[in-house]
Amino acid sequence: MTLMTERPVIDDVEPRGGFEELLDLLDQLNVPDGYKAEIVRGNIVVSPWSKGYYADVMDLVCDQLRPHLPEDHRITWGPLLYVFPGIESACGPDIHAAHQRVRRSTSNRLDGEALSFVAELTSPSTRDADLTDKVEIYGRAGVPVYLLLDMQQEVATVYWSPSDKGYQGRLTQPFGEKLHIPEPFDCVLDTDGFQAPAADPEDPHED
Repeated sequence: MTLMTERPVIDDVEPRGGFEELLDLLDQLNVPDGYKAEIVRGNIVVSPWSKGYYADVMDLVCDQLRPHLPEDHRITWGPLLYVFPGIESACGPDIHAAHQRVRRSTSNRLDGEALSFVAELTSPSTRDADLTDKVEIYGRAGVPVYLLLDMQQEVATVYWSPSDKGYQGRLTQPFGEKLHIPEPFDCVLDTDGFQAPAADPEDPHED
């Protein structure tokens, strides 16, 4: 079992019970403070929490999409784990919209088929997975809309029309522009305000 530093992955795991055993291992994992854990392509991937201003961006997305949600769906952001057994993945998207019934559960493993929308905000350690692995995972799982906010390049990409290889539709706009979010939302997302704030010269943790 190996914990990598840049993009921590606990690999070399060959559970005899397959995906279910990986989920059990995820439950038992002692994740370091400030990190979350997911299952991507058969590996447990540990990634850091977001920067502070990401929370403001996530609020802006939720506030704009909330009036356009499908009936009985709810949108929020936070650490909830959605499971996709058919493709042996379990993800904790930064923003997620799903039917309200999925939350009426005592389990920490939520049904990925209830999702109508997911969004990921990239960080240097998760950017590659968000741009590649997550596109395929969410598309193959049939999530109708995937919004990728590339916080390093400051561009927003919306994916729609899920398929076995990912998504058939894609549109990218720089932060500050408006982006059409397809069905089942069919609305416009204004990305003004998604840009990073000016760096604080007194903050020793600024990249």
